Amino acid sequence: MKPDLKKMQWTRPPHSFTIGEDKVEIVTEPHTDLWQRTYYHFRNDNAPVLQAESDEKFFSFTVRTEFASTTRFDQCGVAVYLDCDNWVKASVEYENDRIQRLGSVVTNNGYSDWASVDIDASVKVMWFRLSRREEDICIENSLDGVDFSQMRICHLFSLKDTIKFGIYACSPEESSFRATFTDMEVTECKWLAHDGQQPD
Repeated sequence: MKPDLKKMQWTRPPHSFTIGEDKVEIVTEPHTDLWQRTYYHFRNDNAPVLQAESDEKFFSFTVRTEFASTTRFDQCGVAVYLDCDNWVKASVEYENDRIQRLGSVVTNNGYSDWASVDIDASVKVMWFRLSRREEDICIENSLDGVDFSQMRICHLFSLKDTIKFGIYACSPEESSFRATFTDMEVTECKWLAHDGQQPD
């Protein structure tokens, strides 16, 4: 099922964006980011996030991201944003003309972490799949939208019944770029139960 993009809700809409029937474009603004406290006590909670809302406990959300990022920390990807202290994001984050960080951040109770691997700076398209199993989240990535690799499994302590999930883009430094999101789809949960292990 394709989400109705016109019914998705902004948390802090950007100044420049377009929403079509099957595509969203965001032009990022300088000094926008999502991060809380960890490592250098820095806090920033002003990135635009466009989300759908659901009470479904088991589902997957897939999206193709395309980005023309050129400046350190430019990023776009998927997000579960509940409030300023509780959220998950996964993205490709530009580092320099050689590498980018394919990574994820989980923020529980106002503290963020960051897990990442280096990928080549020439990558300008990435698919993400975000799956929910009750209060737990699995994030996967793919270069072609067919074969997905696991990035992260995490728990959101404040996630109860209603979840908000969708896309985001931001530029933490003095920069701006265009992020394009297409091929969004909500399906049955692709993150399968662990075979043979209780209680699944």
